[in-house]
Amino acid sequence: MAHYRQNFMNDLQYLAGQTGEESSPERKAAMQRCTWISVAVNIGLTMTQVIAGIWSGSQGLIADGIHSLSDLVADFVVLLAAHHSHKAADDDHHYGHQRYENAASLVLGGLLVMVGLGMIWAAVHKLQTPADIPTVRSIALWVALGALVAKEVLFRYMLAVAHKVGSSMLVANAWHARSDAASSFVVAIGIGGNLIGFPLLDPVAALIVGFMVARMGWSFGWTALNDLTDRAATEEQIAGIAQDILATPGVLGIHALKTRKTGDMILADVHLEIDGSLTVTQGHGIARAARINVMTRQPVLYLMTHVDPVVATPEKENDHNA
Repeated sequence: MAHYRQNFMNDLQYLAGQTGEESSPERKAAMQRCTWISVAVNIGLTMTQVIAGIWSGSQGLIADGIHSLSDLVADFVVLLAAHHSHKAADDDHHYGHQRYENAASLVLGGLLVMVGLGMIWAAVHKLQTPADIPTVRSIALWVALGALVAKEVLFRYMLAVAHKVGSSMLVANAWHARSDAASSFVVAIGIGGNLIGFPLLDPVAALIVGFMVARMGWSFGWTALNDLTDRAATEEQIAGIAQDILATPGVLGIHALKTRKTGDMILADVHLEIDGSLTVTQGHGIARAARINVMTRQPVLYLMTHVDPVVATPEKENDHNA
């Protein structure tokens, strides 16, 4: 799971370096198309896994089917958030609705935690009565392997789209699909063990899947909660913003640079040090140029600037030019 969490964070850092080349309508359409494909796959997997699990007597396969059902619910949460997050700014949301994506990721995380805990409870109950654990039918193994392949293909497709459009919400949903693929692999091992004479392995597999799902949900939820509580941008992002501001002609220095996340974008505030001998109009022009420079190069939704007049000494100008 540490491997999955690290890869998930790496994907978010990758997105942080993107500049939003996709226009908003194209981004929204790509997200919706990707999610509807996920909906279709998860409907098929849920029905197949639950029916096959009941018929074959495999608790692990049923648990995996419930996991696929949680994916289906998560897909509709993503569709709802994608619709609302692309709304323009209004009287109630002056900076737009990007944080709907953070809220959706938080819901996804909570959903995964609840599903995982339910799986753990069911598996523990089954392990307390080992004599009642049946030998599963072989069809359960083939269904589990088929689900593994389907979920891995879905994960790679969704992650590619997430990288293309720059959406952390889609990254979360893609890694949700990858956690499903990992759970299907564990379930396949448990079913295989049951078939060769180790019946306990099937509920053990369900127990492991429950822990995997709950841990992944906690990771997603914690990341989203931090973003919703005004977590700062990454050090790399802040350094990039500062570099672009300082590259603006007329900016002699900066201080009090602050950032906070809103969806996949950043809101930033900064104090600009500008030659005090310039006119108000000239200082305003420099501040505006700095704002435009940052917003066109970085994933910054808006840069609020405050001008601090300073004495433009040769040393300060040399430091700026350097």
